[in-house]
Amino acid sequence: MSEGTSAKTVRLARGDAPGRPPMTPELDRLYDRLEDELLVPLWTEIGELMPESPRPDAVPHRWAWRALLEMARQAGDLVPVGRGGERRALALANPGLGGRPFVTPTLWAAVQYLNPREDAPVHRHTQNAFRFVIEGEGVWTVVNGDPVAMRRGDFLPQAGWNWHGHRNTSDAPMAWLDGLDIPFSYAIDSAFFEFGAEDVGTEETPERSRSERLWAHPGLRPLTRLGPSPATPLLAYRWEYTDRALADQLALEAEGCAVTPEPGHAAVRYTNPSTGGDVLSTVRAEFHRLAPDTATASRREVGSSVYQVFDGRALVTVGAASWRVERGDLFAVPSWQPLRIETEHGIDLFRFADTPIYERLDKDRVAVAEQEGTR
Repeated sequence: MSEGTSAKTVRLARGDAPGRPPMTPELDRLYDRLEDELLVPLWTEIGELMPESPRPDAVPHRWAWRALLEMARQAGDLVPVGRGGERRALALANPGLGGRPFVTPTLWAAVQYLNPREDAPVHRHTQNAFRFVIEGEGVWTVVNGDPVAMRRGDFLPQAGWNWHGHRNTSDAPMAWLDGLDIPFSYAIDSAFFEFGAEDVGTEETPERSRSERLWAHPGLRPLTRLGPSPATPLLAYRWEYTDRALADQLALEAEGCAVTPEPGHAAVRYTNPSTGGDVLSTVRAEFHRLAPDTATASRREVGSSVYQVFDGRALVTVGAASWRVERGDLFAVPSWQPLRIETEHGIDLFRFADTPIYERLDKDRVAVAEQEGTR
């Protein structure tokens, strides 16, 4: 047996099967020796290792916001926020991933809950992160000493290895969606974490953060920041601008301009103002609005994504699963599973995905049912 091993960990599939040689006593003995030496012949595994199309372990799944919020409130009564646990966050565990707290193999999604007048301590980690606010206000996230207001509809990205904590200055609790690339970082053994101060270090509650005052001016860039930044330097993408962009797209479409991805479907991508690329190196974030009586084409893509309903209702079909979704609900779309959304009265959806990883590796692929072939 190979050095450093004390137990047999390889178990080869035996028996006759298409593409495999017929079993003989000699082949059986060879398999015994291969197992002892921790070797696996390709001919027993090729169907699993090289399938004709992706076979994700993650499965389509929906989490109801009402249930999530109720359990977050219970946690608020029972679980303190402090050193060690760090955050009062409930992570979505995809039922296909063996109980791991991962919404997909590369993405983490959690509902974080902060009680009135409560602080979450400062820390930093190499995982990229963001916050998306489905309802409420009164919390400031403080990133490297810059207090950033969090309000309904705001998207707040934060690249890895930046100090951050949260402060609820209001008399009401607040919950929001946390998204991170924790599973990807975990899989490639790249994670680092460091504790910071017990409190966020400032009691400022400005209407606009310093990052917004410098970067949130459309088409304008400070001359002192002309170089590209690997992640967005803008810490808050405000709902009023997202809402206006989506409304204008649909209005232009009604005027005969070809500006939407498909009829009745407006969409925008949050971008890094220093490069025009994705806000984070591992995470793509978008917002989609479907007008009343709209159905999307069935779409597949390599890589996984998570949607949260911001407002409205729809019938969502992912692979063989279908759900009626409403405000706050979240659902996971595994790699290469077809997605279709139908709405009678209209729906707004926040989406985040791991697409930048696949694009950098030249592994991305998209197929739309109404179009021939893939790109």
